[in-house]
Amino acid sequence: MVKEDKSTWKANYFVKIAHLLDEYPKAFIVNADNVGSRQMQQIRTALRGHAIVLMGKNTMMRKAIRGHLDKNPALEKMLPYIVGNVGIVFTKGNLVDVRKLLLENKVKAPARAGAIAPVDVIVPKQATTLGPEKTAFFQALQITTKITKGCIEILNDVRLINTGDKVGASESTLLNMLDISPFSYGLAIERVYDSGSVFESKVLDITDEDIRTRFLQGVRNVASLSLKIGYPTAASAPHSIVNGFKRLLAIAVQTDYTFPAAQRTKDFLKDPSKFAVEAAPVAAAPAAAKKEEKKVEAKKEESEESEDDMGFGLFD
Repeated sequence: MVKEDKSTWKANYFVKIAHLLDEYPKAFIVNADNVGSRQMQQIRTALRGHAIVLMGKNTMMRKAIRGHLDKNPALEKMLPYIVGNVGIVFTKGNLVDVRKLLLENKVKAPARAGAIAPVDVIVPKQATTLGPEKTAFFQALQITTKITKGCIEILNDVRLINTGDKVGASESTLLNMLDISPFSYGLAIERVYDSGSVFESKVLDITDEDIRTRFLQGVRNVASLSLKIGYPTAASAPHSIVNGFKRLLAIAVQTDYTFPAAQRTKDFLKDPSKFAVEAAPVAAAPAAAKKEEKKVEAKKEESEESEDDMGFGLFD
């Protein structure tokens, strides 16, 4: 197989990215730090049929995107995030599902000296297999220990490294001695591109119920403000109508004035027994339903007992 020369390879790369930008309306901009070639191959396999991973030099990716702006100007929003060791994961599918696949494909890794910690590292209290000669090492890291059955025992949970801290040589050595691999690496999502919009991946955690709750909260705020300042709006109109009806009802109850919607209330106040008569069937309905449920359960239990009696004993 003849290897392509550099200029041909570049031309084919630009054609490929142009095709992907045309065909796929959604994409993840991902960071590939600490991701090896073997793991990358595993990620590509896991995403097969769901997404396509494109890696390359940032200058080439930016040049290809700029050359495609005449067809899709919204792609310009991606350019500020093509920085560092990044790639693009193109997809037509559900962004939440593809993100789940990306997050699942991570591998555990030891804490190497000089690395930036992506998470807090806590060493749990435990009985180690290390001998007493390592005691000075733990004392240097201010970890409380004791000797139990000839081995070092860590007495308390220890927060060894905080998120964002650089891993020191001592911390790295200790974690390796305890056989702890605290970090996990994979394609980290930097930004999400969806039909011209670029946003953080945490936006994908927002559910329809969250949107509905926030919308209703906004409607309530608008209604409260409108009622307070006496300015009618679509949000406050139902409340204004109900409040007006309450005032008319109060006037009707206190005077001889009446109208059809208030007459029933006035009748109940004059003769409370009428209310008791109308309320009784409503109150009786749940009780009747519960009684019916108990009857059904009792019949079911009787049926199960009768089925058990159909069997024969061991000595019959």
